[in-house]
Amino acid sequence: MKTGGQLIVDALEANGTDRIYCVPGESYLAVLDALHDSPIRTIVCRQEGGAAMMADCHGRLTGKPGICFVTRGPGATNASAGIHIAMQDSVPVILFIGQVASHAKQREAFQEVDYVRFFGDIAKWVVEIDDAARIPEFVTRAFAVATSGRPGPVVISLPEDMLTSLADAPAALPHTPVETRPGEAELDALEMLLGKAKRPFVILGGTRWDAAAVARMRTIAEAWSLPVGCSFRRQMLFDHLHPNYAGDVGIGINPKLATAIKQADLVLLIGGRMGEMPSSDYTLLKSPYPDQTLVHVHADAAELGRVYLPTLAINASPSAFVEAFAGRKPAATPAWADETPKLHAAYLDWSTPPESGPGAVQMGPIMNYLEKMLPDDAILTNGAGNYATWVHRFHRSRRFATQAAPTSGSMGYGTPAAVAAKELFPERDVIAFAGDGCFLMNGQEFATAVQYDLPIIVVVINNGIYGTIRMHQEREYPGRVVATDLKNPDFAALARAYGGHGETVEKTADFAPAFERARASGKPSIVEIRLDPEAITPTRTMTQIRDRS
Repeated sequence: MKTGGQLIVDALEANGTDRIYCVPGESYLAVLDALHDSPIRTIVCRQEGGAAMMADCHGRLTGKPGICFVTRGPGATNASAGIHIAMQDSVPVILFIGQVASHAKQREAFQEVDYVRFFGDIAKWVVEIDDAARIPEFVTRAFAVATSGRPGPVVISLPEDMLTSLADAPAALPHTPVETRPGEAELDALEMLLGKAKRPFVILGGTRWDAAAVARMRTIAEAWSLPVGCSFRRQMLFDHLHPNYAGDVGIGINPKLATAIKQADLVLLIGGRMGEMPSSDYTLLKSPYPDQTLVHVHADAAELGRVYLPTLAINASPSAFVEAFAGRKPAATPAWADETPKLHAAYLDWSTPPESGPGAVQMGPIMNYLEKMLPDDAILTNGAGNYATWVHRFHRSRRFATQAAPTSGSMGYGTPAAVAAKELFPERDVIAFAGDGCFLMNGQEFATAVQYDLPIIVVVINNGIYGTIRMHQEREYPGRVVATDLKNPDFAALARAYGGHGETVEKTADFAPAFERARASGKPSIVEIRLDPEAITPTRTMTQIRDRS
């Protein structure tokens, strides 16, 4: 006989869980007690949204479900921000929520929420476990649901009395991974379509990739001379300095790349959904009927034909697809072979940062410095805001599992993601980028980095405004500024108050020595860049946007 709390931990161990992210609560004390005697590492966080985002980063970088525990009511609703990210980004996460005791349900008891209704639209599966004897069944099923097809978050509600009750349950067994593989007929059809194409283009996206799959995709691109683009915030899926790489298919796309995709006669979309942002509001690929011949490869059959009608639909995970297709070779040198290097040259030109701009701090030279200094396996994280343009456009990703950023455009992601990434990979450099508004969404997780001696470096780009919203505001309602000004703390002093290292950069030349001191400190660090708000994009000032010039 074991308590429900012990059975939860046993089921997690059986399914290979090695760490969890949590904010403690009295509603699941029985689980916390069971964790006391478990080899599972428990990372205590400062806010449930940050904990859920750490779990998302874990799932994003490893492909295994990130596990998060929160308490009922406010704890669960705070965590919903991370669950929405995981759902839109197709990341495996399992959120466990302590629930009110069974006798109090349906009475609007203290902090009671109906989680099936609350999370119903932003999770793959939501369930409440009423019988402790069924915990092994439900937890193992949660791992299967979170990782199969299109991965995503699962939410499990745990009534407090169920966790303390004793049950005679079967030992938990690990879930069985589900793989979807392409058939020979689909591979033959793709080979035939490529043989007829004159201007093909490949777009990589989604999840269920690994380092081996990325390497096989490179082999396919080389064999077929294919130009390859990576979907929004999926840049780690292809080496940016490879001669077949054509650029980021995301917000603020290179116009030459956009033209190439629109003019392609065949688009091979592998793993991604090609949603609103990467499709440039469904203009690169028209919905529901693309102008191009579309071959869509996706692990979830429900995504094939959901937004676009493909010419050829292949129900397969990216890793299984590239493994199967890697052995196929063209009969002759493809007709488009001479065009692929031109697209790569256009990418290199587009991704070269400008040297000048308004104000005393120039982000272009700073990005150049980071590109030269950071090793290829450095992990870069960020949330949302105009500052992220500098990272996505000018950082040239080289390796898999080096990027954690929300395709859902959620602010506040970078710092908690960096904490999780550094905890997972302590030997690697982990750099979080955040705007001043973005950092203060979940900046309290810097305390988590201090608590666990995780020397992340958070680059806070402080321009004193909600930059993206101000940019749109000035464009649509010039000179009528409302609700976008910010009065910020001294971020370097804040880092020191937490027990970390802090630096302030007010001139371009200050950045390199400040960054090197932060790196050498061995502490979690904040490097605050005080950026002129006029420097709102790499190519346009706020005044130019306001004046529509």
